[in-house]
Amino acid sequence: MYIPCMKRAVRLPAEDREFFRLVNQAAFSNPFGPEREELDRRIAGGSERVPSDILVGRAIARVLDRVARLEAEGQADLRLFSPEEGQLVQSALLFDVYYRFIDAFDQLILQQIEAGDVPCPVSFAGEVLALLRRRGFSAEESRRFLAFFYQMRRAFYFIHHSLVGQSPSMGRLRCHLWNNVFTSDIRWYERFLWNRMEDFSTLILGETGSGKGAAAAAIGRSGFIPFDDKKGCFTESFTRNFIGLNLSQFPEALIESELFGHKKGAFTGAIEDHQGVFARCTPHGAIFLDEIGEVAVPVQVKLLQVLQERTFSPVGSREKRRFSGRVIAATNRSLDALRQQGTFRDDFFYRLCSDIVAVPPLRLRLQEDPAELEILLEHVVRRTLGEASHDLTASIRDILERDLGRDYSWPGNVRELEQAVRRIILTRGYRGEAEPSPSDLSDCLHRGIDDESLDAQELLAAYCAVLYRRHGTFEAVARRTRLDRRTVKKYIQDNRAKNPQMDTSDS
Repeated sequence: MYIPCMKRAVRLPAEDREFFRLVNQAAFSNPFGPEREELDRRIAGGSERVPSDILVGRAIARVLDRVARLEAEGQADLRLFSPEEGQLVQSALLFDVYYRFIDAFDQLILQQIEAGDVPCPVSFAGEVLALLRRRGFSAEESRRFLAFFYQMRRAFYFIHHSLVGQSPSMGRLRCHLWNNVFTSDIRWYERFLWNRMEDFSTLILGETGSGKGAAAAAIGRSGFIPFDDKKGCFTESFTRNFIGLNLSQFPEALIESELFGHKKGAFTGAIEDHQGVFARCTPHGAIFLDEIGEVAVPVQVKLLQVLQERTFSPVGSREKRRFSGRVIAATNRSLDALRQQGTFRDDFFYRLCSDIVAVPPLRLRLQEDPAELEILLEHVVRRTLGEASHDLTASIRDILERDLGRDYSWPGNVRELEQAVRRIILTRGYRGEAEPSPSDLSDCLHRGIDDESLDAQELLAAYCAVLYRRHGTFEAVARRTRLDRRTVKKYIQDNRAKNPQMDTSDS
């Protein structure tokens, strides 16, 4: 990593050596894991229990103060130390640079969100690079660590702000997502894997509305993006680096076109060339394939080829195109059941699951920590209004407790909670989801068959209703029944006429 000076190496006092060893461990630890809190406590040097944000602030201040002493002594240069001690000093010097510019990185993230797909100029980049060079890093290392700092701050920002909650299961989820981006040992990532993470596909499992999309976006927007020192900006915008596609929204005949694109004239209606998501994905980007459990076997075979060979061909073309991004997939269905049924290929499953991330349902989060509801309400109100309102949050909480009680199971998870807040703002009430469960609908269907009380139209309408409650979209039902989407919608609406409590909105 660095070349020691030919002069006699500077020796760290024993006390400083132990301090920098702790800093080395903290610099490479998961910020959402329990180990980091204990390391911060030891670095801060206090025995009293204080809130985590105060603890982190004290630990950072001590490290920055100790590095400032090295600078005052003319020793803030890793080339002055032996290889062993140089590794410890290197971590402290990087730690210092990262936290010196942390506010600038946060501001850059907000500017990039506002700017969209055009990379923003990094006004402080020259200062960071110059400081790293003075401290003994090569020009190439300095650029890479600048990009590494930006990646770390983006990962923290999106994991922390997109997945709110203090329940143990949410803490484990945030810790898992950080590891998914940087591996279980960030030193491995920094040395070997920072430009090879496209080989690590991720499968996200969880109920409808639980937050699988937010988890996927946190991963997809946190990839490594190189810095272009000639242009003074990073090579891509992270807003462009993440592309999501809900596969259940498209008829089976169009899924391949949305994934791989098509050439003009490839099929009826293909009046011009079309780029699919694999062609639009940048080299450092990620594609999110939601509802992967809905994909037919022939499409699974083609996706498997992309994952194995990193190539694809547009529909109607033999041209091989390279895909260099990362694949993240999600489903609310049981892939074990689909594999047993033969509708989800084992080889495709194993190529997808370099990591499996489970997003907890809202009912589990509230069982673990009832205060989670207050945190989520504050978050939803702030997003809805553009600012916090403690009065409105308290009123919504009281109405939910009045209308639902404290044991409501939130079958629609966080998405239902968001809609409940909006409905309360509009109507001052929310009665919850009164729809029959899939098992209730199945029982009605079975009773109708046993009683011989259903004609063919009613039988098909009831079956469509069962499938709709399980899979949530008209397209998913149409694929399973081999009916036109409009026919499916008509059958479900007919069933609703007999069961008014059933929701027929297409999700």
